[in-house]
Amino acid sequence: MDISAQPEQVFPRILLPYTLGIVVFYHFKYPGFLPLLIGINLSLLSLLLLLNNYYNIIKVYRFKSGTGLLFQLFFFFFGGLLCYHHQNNLKSDDFSKSSNLYLKIQVMDEPYQKTGILRFKGQIQSVYFTEQLGNQGKPMLQAKTASGKIMVAIKLDHRQPLAINYGEELLIPASYTPIKSSFHPAQFDYQAWLAAQNIRHQSFLLQNQVIKLGLQSGNELFKFAIALRVKQVKRYQSLLQDNEAVAMASTLILGYRADLSKEILAIYSKTGTIHALSVSGMHVGLIYLILNYALAFLNQKRNAQYIKLFLILGLLWFYALLTGCSPSVLRSVIMISIFLVGKTYSRPANKYNILSFAAFAMLLYDPFLIWDVGFQLSFLAVFGLLYLQPKLQDCWTIQNKWARKLWGIISMSLAAQLFTFPLSIYYFHQFPFLFLLGNLFILIPVTLIMYLGILLLIPGLDFLAPVLSWLIQFNNTGLKFIAAIPYSVLSGIWINKVELLLLSVFLTLGTMAIVNGSWRLLMAAFSFFLVLQFSLSRTAVMRYHQQEIIRFEIPKQQAIAYIFAQQATVYTHLKQEDDAFQYFIQPVLAYHQIRFLKIIPLPP
Repeated sequence: MDISAQPEQVFPRILLPYTLGIVVFYHFKYPGFLPLLIGINLSLLSLLLLLNNYYNIIKVYRFKSGTGLLFQLFFFFFGGLLCYHHQNNLKSDDFSKSSNLYLKIQVMDEPYQKTGILRFKGQIQSVYFTEQLGNQGKPMLQAKTASGKIMVAIKLDHRQPLAINYGEELLIPASYTPIKSSFHPAQFDYQAWLAAQNIRHQSFLLQNQVIKLGLQSGNELFKFAIALRVKQVKRYQSLLQDNEAVAMASTLILGYRADLSKEILAIYSKTGTIHALSVSGMHVGLIYLILNYALAFLNQKRNAQYIKLFLILGLLWFYALLTGCSPSVLRSVIMISIFLVGKTYSRPANKYNILSFAAFAMLLYDPFLIWDVGFQLSFLAVFGLLYLQPKLQDCWTIQNKWARKLWGIISMSLAAQLFTFPLSIYYFHQFPFLFLLGNLFILIPVTLIMYLGILLLIPGLDFLAPVLSWLIQFNNTGLKFIAAIPYSVLSGIWINKVELLLLSVFLTLGTMAIVNGSWRLLMAAFSFFLVLQFSLSRTAVMRYHQQEIIRFEIPKQQAIAYIFAQQATVYTHLKQEDDAFQYFIQPVLAYHQIRFLKIIPLPP
């Protein structure tokens, strides 16, 4: 099959059926499908290779549509095969399929401690069980290898807390429970979130139940990166006096899971700048710009350009490793790597091909990344920048140099916001009206914070610490002022998956209609908009006539809500400002569009 005529179309054509295969087969749980998928993939691959070998003899070019369909069918079932193979719970040696006494696990990530609880993900290495040897033999402790992942939470002893690091091997009792789904659709679906990471069980232990085996495993590069990041965070803690500044610098520059205050998180969320609090493609781009500028002297000679390529790629990949390899960072580093290699070797590259290759490579490594919110938003935002931003930029011709640059920044923000808008309101249930003002405001401060924060990590530049603290405080104060503007954010937006699909199709067709000047596409978009409005209106009417009693499932707490129309009476010991109220109760009230709330304390 000759696909060399239009190489720029290869990876977009691969990505679409491959992704669809992952989405479809993710919901199949029958292990017997695995041999069938292997057979289908081998058959399709053999047929495609046969057609390629006899391309001219049997004149395959006369059946381009048929060969294209076979090509896409292969990647559809290939995506299903990898998705099926990736599901640990379908494997015969999964730890949850047998009765065990102990589990030997390896710490998979950097443990996170909060309020005396240490949490981490564990990779099962082996299980221990008792087996009676012979007819009258005593039960003996046996071991066998096993697979699977588990979420572990350890209550620490405050007198002498247990220190656990990435890569350590532990022996824990086989005391685990399946992770329950949320009892209400408005609550965060913790079960689905962990299932997308192949984790379906959790274990709550006391510190004295955990035995450190004194063995180390795991990736040595990750160990080095985590140790270095911890060291750099401690440097921030020693130089920056303000705890908020330490948390901001650690989160924004190093990707460290610092405890930012609720107030700061709310401010960034309301101004549409929450992306600045996580290491993303923007941060990688800023690092690339400074590296490209600093190493510009290597552009003079051809051999020196290879040295420059090696240095930039090495530093960018090391930064991705240091910050935890989030989907947005990996996407950005992969795309920049392909772009730089092509540029160095004078090879033209199609922007959509590069984006599709980055997504395909990441999904090839971990098919379940398709359910990661950061992965989805990152690729949608970049696709919006590639497709819509140039068109927005060109629709308004501006002569002034600085005004043209300003419009370029505004068009970038508009394009990214439009393409991420449906998923943003689906996941976060709010829309910041002042996202343009917020993103324009943080542009220079965040850039300076990024550069100064990196420089501060270099010994001998301690004098930059007060400047960095002031910049963080200035940035937060400015965003706080923007967030305080009346009607800066529309909150309480709830749409279901069908409405998400309708909204996405409406915006896609509407954008294509405006770009291409097509009345047919515009009318099609309008029809989807009408169906969306009908669904939203139907939901609003149902909320107006709703009558419901909800008993909340809250650890160590009781709460019951009586809902009538848009009024709710909640009986609970919790106060509205309590964390448990905000996490378990408030989303449910927002989902039911409650406008009038009355809280009555339960009797002691």
